[in-house]
Amino acid sequence: MDSFEDFSKELEALAEKYEKNNVSIKIQNDTENTIIKIFGEKITALARAKNGIQDATELAYTTAEHHPYWNLLYNSSEIANTVLDKWQGKLSPQEIDEIKWAIKELTQTLEKIK
Repeated sequence: MDSFEDFSKELEALAEKYEKNNVSIKIQNDTENTIIKIFGEKITALARAKNGIQDATELAYTTAEHHPYWNLLYNSSEIANTVLDKWQGKLSPQEIDEIKWAIKELTQTLEKIK
């Protein structure tokens, strides 16, 4: 293989082969950023959203706290994780309080950035 693009094309061909055998595979290809995501046939929008926010959360956890936007990313991803975890349920009073606290942190950080 010569490049990521070649690999991507071969992977698409492999997915088509499986689709002919009634195995539904969805491939999300971002060649510009050299990212390929493969989703199985039972993937839901909620599962995709949870998977996607994991990347932002990981960046928030690994970014040094001295970065001016760290707190924005961290608290936003924490809110998103809580909401997605309870998407089909109900937020507890404690979770609501945690979201309120995170919103205050976001507001304070935005004021500092100004």
